[in-house]
Amino acid sequence: MDVVTFGETMVLFHPSSAVPLRFAGQFEKTIGGAESNVAIALSRLGHQAGWISRLGNDDFGIYVRNFIRGEGVDTSRVVFDQARSTAIFFKGKRTEQEPKVYYYRSGSAASRMSPEDLDEDYLSKAKYLHVTGITPALSDSCRDLVFHAIAMAKRHGVMVVFDPNIRLKLWSKEQAKETLMEIASRCDIVLPGIEEGILMTGKSQPEEAARMLLKNGSKAVVVKLGAEGAYYDNGSERGYVEGFPVSRMVDPIGAGDGFAAGFLSGLLRGWTYQEAVRLGNRVGAYAVTVSGDVEGYPYFEQIIRDNEEILR
Repeated sequence: MDVVTFGETMVLFHPSSAVPLRFAGQFEKTIGGAESNVAIALSRLGHQAGWISRLGNDDFGIYVRNFIRGEGVDTSRVVFDQARSTAIFFKGKRTEQEPKVYYYRSGSAASRMSPEDLDEDYLSKAKYLHVTGITPALSDSCRDLVFHAIAMAKRHGVMVVFDPNIRLKLWSKEQAKETLMEIASRCDIVLPGIEEGILMTGKSQPEEAARMLLKNGSKAVVVKLGAEGAYYDNGSERGYVEGFPVSRMVDPIGAGDGFAAGFLSGLLRGWTYQEAVRLGNRVGAYAVTVSGDVEGYPYFEQIIRDNEEILR
């Protein structure tokens, strides 16, 4: 594997038309989950990605596994739970606005993930471990899983990339800050959005937030700035990389995960940080042009065809 990641993926329902959910009569079904988003985007960019999770032993769980596996992601370490269900969520449609999201995930199969779900031999063969701040908020056992996975990766020289992905519907700001700063201190690269950087460090400027996270123990930080691009600092080089203009934003959810995949793809290709961040910006821009978490992620051939100047 080039990248291994783990976390909860849910079945996503969104109305077929742009109406409030209470008036929706027909829904379309797909999946959503930050970690599987990254794995799918990486697969489309030509990399080998593995996704670890627990799913309910139900039709929704089989659907999630088959969907992700169908995108070329390795799902061989997925466990089907006999006692818990696969989580679902609903996403309203509001044109060019952040959609309202409603989760039904309490007590889900994924919330039972624990250190026992990790295969050390499998993880040790990866180049990068991708971790998010969603997983530790699901349960105490999931929190233990995150720290165990990071320690396991460190034992085998696997680089750890951390995207805070703060979900305040799962825990308070105070809980999130304490836990996520502790996780960040053990990771090689941290990828906060600007709002996440503010919550974690108390600093409103990207440069200051990055410096705080470097002092906290990380080796490199990339602060995502949405349409404005991103700011990176790896201790020896730093700077802003402009974003890519999008004529019409359809759905902003999934853009940050697309950025993470594009950035990791650049690093896997041996590109500089600036080049990798630029690719991250490009993949994130693709993501917002299509409805759905993963539907907009491009294949690498598409990037070459549409925008060859991104390549070295």
